[in-house]
Amino acid sequence: MPAHAWEADFAEYFTAHVAALRRLAYALCGDWHVAEDLTQTAFVKLYRHWRRVQRESVDAYVRRILVNTYLSHRRDRRREVVTEPPDGPASVSDADNRLDIGRALAALPAGQRAMVVLRYLEDLPVREVAMIMGTAEGTVKSQTARGVEAMRRALGVSTLTGEN
Repeated sequence: MPAHAWEADFAEYFTAHVAALRRLAYALCGDWHVAEDLTQTAFVKLYRHWRRVQRESVDAYVRRILVNTYLSHRRDRRREVVTEPPDGPASVSDADNRLDIGRALAALPAGQRAMVVLRYLEDLPVREVAMIMGTAEGTVKSQTARGVEAMRRALGVSTLTGEN
């Protein structure tokens, strides 16, 4: 593939996927400014390896880059604050619910949070989350179960009935 052809291919991929990757980054970090930085870093890393990436696995590859970048960023920072809900509130109670969920998610350890986000917000199967995280499927299952349980406790939701 000529140099300009692979660059056009990358630009097309970037245009089609940047918004979704930014949303994933926000779900991971809870801050739109940091999410922008994480997304930009992930695409720069993807660009460097674009010619070697298998097209059928590019989505998983860029998610893995993003998660690894997020985890590295978290190791460098000790504290994180949820600053705003993702898509703007529909109502005051909706905004309160989003902030509560954002705080509960932010309280999870970074790796556990990444697994919960990938599994439930990105709706990825356990196998793909395990591949992205570089861990066993059983670890994904146990960590997501623990993460969801911790979020339920933080939100005051009963684990048996799903109600307050």
